[in-house]
Amino acid sequence: MSNETKNEKNEQVEVGGAEVPVRFDTKIAILLRDDLETWQRLNVTAFLVSGLGTALPELVGEPYRDADGTPYLPMFRQPVLVFEGGKEAVAVAHERAVRRGLPTAVFTSDLFGTGHDGANRAAVAAVGRDQLDLVGIAVHGPRNFVDKVLKGAHMHR
Repeated sequence: MSNETKNEKNEQVEVGGAEVPVRFDTKIAILLRDDLETWQRLNVTAFLVSGLGTALPELVGEPYRDADGTPYLPMFRQPVLVFEGGKEAVAVAHERAVRRGLPTAVFTSDLFGTGHDGANRAAVAAVGRDQLDLVGIAVHGPRNFVDKVLKGAHMHR
């Protein structure tokens, strides 16, 4: 008999006073181009996950509260895995994600030169899907689908 238990929200639950890790059926993943500067990697990651969090509210858990009662914003209920790969790997992963119909957020090199959401959307809208100069994507979906989308990429170091 297994001690691994998860609730209907795929959250870790206690069994006999011990926390049991949960294996989520889905995966949240970020794939970054490996030629980005550190500040760019952080910026791109922040923007990409904001897309998933707003489009898929079921990924977001409950608000936090410390022992003094101070409230904090909720965060994702499951880990976010960050991968890296070359320009071609990002383009191939994007094509796979779109083909599989996975929720996908994109960040193109043009967005480093814009200053607000409207300009960001206009920069993406001005370029066809296959010509986007992608520097990162975020995807969410069933674990096996996301694994296939990211095939060839490796965990970010």
